[in-house]
Order: sequence, then C-alpha cells, then structure tokens
Amino acid sequence: MNPPVVIITGGTGGLATALAYVFRESGADVFSPGREELDVRSSDEADRYFGGFEHIDVLVNNAGITGDRLFARLEEADWDAVLDTNLKGAFLCSRAAAKRMIKQRDGSIVQIGSYSALHPPIGQAAYASSKAGLIGLTKSLAKELGPRNIRVNCVLPGFLETRMTSALSEEARTAALARHALGRFNTVGDAARFVRTLCTLTHVSGQVFQLDSRV
Repeated sequence: MNPPVVIITGGTGGLATALAYVFRESGADVFSPGREELDVRSSDEADRYFGGFEHIDVLVNNAGITGDRLFARLEEADWDAVLDTNLKGAFLCSRAAAKRMIKQRDGSIVQIGSYSALHPPIGQAAYASSKAGLIGLTKSLAKELGPRNIRVNCVLPGFLETRMTSALSEEARTAALARHALGRFNTVGDAARFVRTLCTLTHVSGQVFQLDSRV
C-alpha cells in the first residue's frame, strides 16, 4: 500500500516545517512547496502543480501573509496581496486538489485560519477579512464535497512563535499573552500534531478549531 500523499502550501514557514515533520513521522509522503515552487495566487500554477499528482490524500492550505496597515492607510494593492494569497490561494489550491480527491472519493483539506477572523485587532482589516473568508470557504466546501467523502476543516492555531510573529514588539506580545487563560502561547509542534490527528478523523468536517486559551 502506498503511503498517503500530503501537500502543505507555504512550505518554508515555521508551522509548515512542523507540519511536514509530523506527517513524515507518520509515514506520509510530504510535499511542502514554497512560493518559488508554487505561487498559490495563480490558477495556472495551482493546476500545474497539483496536476502532477495521481493521488492526494491531504491538503493543508498554510500559505499566508499579513500586510497589516491601519484602515485609513490600507492601499488597494495591500488588500489585494493579502486576499489573493490567503483566500484566493486557498480556493485555487483546494479546487485543484479536489479534482483528484473527487475521483478517489476520499481526502482531507485543512485551512489554516486565524483567531483574527473572529476577533480582529486594529490594523488587520485585510488579514482578518481573508481569514474570515476561509471559514466561509471551509463550511461551503464541506457541504459540497462531503458526498464524495472529502472532509474540509479550518484550524485557528493561535499565537505561534514563528517568523510571522517575530517582528511584533515586546509590548504587543505581552498584551497578547495576557488574553490567554492559561498564560502561555500554543506551539508549532502542538498545532502540527493537532492537524495531523484531525486528518485521521473520518467523521469530522465543516468545523472550526481554535487551538489556544483565549476565551
């Protein structure tokens, strides 16, 4: 029996690296393309990349950028860059992967969302909108693809120690930590293990999972 095939977009980031590790540890063949290998914003790129696989078991739509700006200073180009990467990219990759999953009548798609989709801070209009859109995409695809045994879920991994959050000031980090009931952040390892486990749950779809202690 061939090992499961797992594709993780945004493959050069901290969470993607942890995801690749835990899936490989479970015996999967893992492909984690960075932007130079797969530009998720391009339908041609998505079709080309995913078309190279005969079988796809898991897709994790992890590619994402922030582009934070105060709304009054948010340029159209900033908005487009964030929405094209975070939301359109997930749509294009999900569509391309689903073509394989529909034929095999099995598969799991996980969207990597954000707590900001539910409780956006000031300055994240574009990012929060893109991640809120992922929740809508998740629920819609879960209904549409469910009859073909394809599960679609969204994971909000929480505040993680990654390159994306490393630029935050100590003041911002302290303020973020204060909102956690447990007084600590989630880790990339725990988030990755949750995603791997989620993909083994054959009766779970259309759900949104928050992986920290903000209440």
